[in-house]
Amino acid sequence: MPTMADVARRAGVSVATVSHVLNDTRPVLPHTRQAVLDAVDALGYTPNTLARSLVTSRTRSIGLAVSAISNPYFTEILQGVEAAALAEGYSLLIADPHDDPEHELKVVQLLRERRVDGMIVAPSARPEELVTYLRRQAVPTVFLDRVITRDDDGVGDGDSGSDGEAAEGVGLEPGDQLTSQAGGFDQVCAENSEPMARLVTHLADLGHRRIGLIAGLPGLSTTSERITGYRQGLDSAGLPYDADLVVSGSSESAAAERATADLLSRPGAPTALVTANNAMTIGTLRALRERGLSVPDDIALCSFDDFAWADLFSPRLTAIAQPSREMGARAVRVLLDRLAAPDRPTTTVRLPCAFVHRTSCGCPEEARGVRGAAEGADAHPVGRNDARPAGENTEPSAQSEKGTTS
Repeated sequence: MPTMADVARRAGVSVATVSHVLNDTRPVLPHTRQAVLDAVDALGYTPNTLARSLVTSRTRSIGLAVSAISNPYFTEILQGVEAAALAEGYSLLIADPHDDPEHELKVVQLLRERRVDGMIVAPSARPEELVTYLRRQAVPTVFLDRVITRDDDGVGDGDSGSDGEAAEGVGLEPGDQLTSQAGGFDQVCAENSEPMARLVTHLADLGHRRIGLIAGLPGLSTTSERITGYRQGLDSAGLPYDADLVVSGSSESAAAERATADLLSRPGAPTALVTANNAMTIGTLRALRERGLSVPDDIALCSFDDFAWADLFSPRLTAIAQPSREMGARAVRVLLDRLAAPDRPTTTVRLPCAFVHRTSCGCPEEARGVRGAAEGADAHPVGRNDARPAGENTEPSAQSEKGTTS
């Protein structure tokens, strides 16, 4: 196996010069750099990443803590993270926190012991110890999908719904705006409230007056924001909020099946349901089948979260599609910007979702219009984005991507 000394002899330079070229620790003349790189290619030399980390204090690795195994939604996010990390020459160490605060802290500590340069974490419903640990260890971290507020880390009151003036911050791209969040951490997530409101108002426009919500796990920001959107949608439609129409499916299938059965057994059962994630949609469908109810003939159904195979349902599922891969890729870019400029202001980036109009809501096939970005469906952006690819069937909205610095 060729060594760094072999590369130096072939290039006619010192071992120190080879080290500076490979580790980018000192400027080297262009023709000398090229001679070293040519020697590396000719000999098939592979740098020792452990030795490199001793020189640079960097391992060029990123720790990813998401429930990718226990929650299939995170699989697409993981794909976005991996592709973006590899494109920048970073390896990925993955751990599954299982949405359990104690296990979450344990796996993050293990990733830290592996000397990752930074972390991307989807926090649990109770992230206080995690936040305390990451702040104490000064670990560059991006929170993904679920945001934390100042209430989560004891700093003070959060205001995750307020718009801020766009500022120069980490990971921002043209069109990003800013929202406030817990100090010291960057965050990347999707819009939640507006897309959920869009589902509710759509059902109300179809004549539904009792719209039930199968909500997610209490404590998650995605849960609270989607409940907020549900209430906003009711308010926009002139419908009263009825707490008896909201049940918790705990963000997983079995609990959602039980919650749906409970909801349908109550007096004044809903004529339409909205599920707050894809796992709960599966549980809800099981409960409806168990009761012999047909969608949408007996009850309409919409979902926050699209499926790769949602178009195969009969009827096909009207849903909010989240930009999962883009969220993962953006989290990597935000983290790398943080590593390059540790003292820059923190930022929260919110990405728009798409309203994918199919038929489980009760709309006939011919009402959907021209096919959009999703196969066999009309896709309309929801959540502050008016930039549309040419040829995509979308509806205009007033605002663009949202984000904040603090």
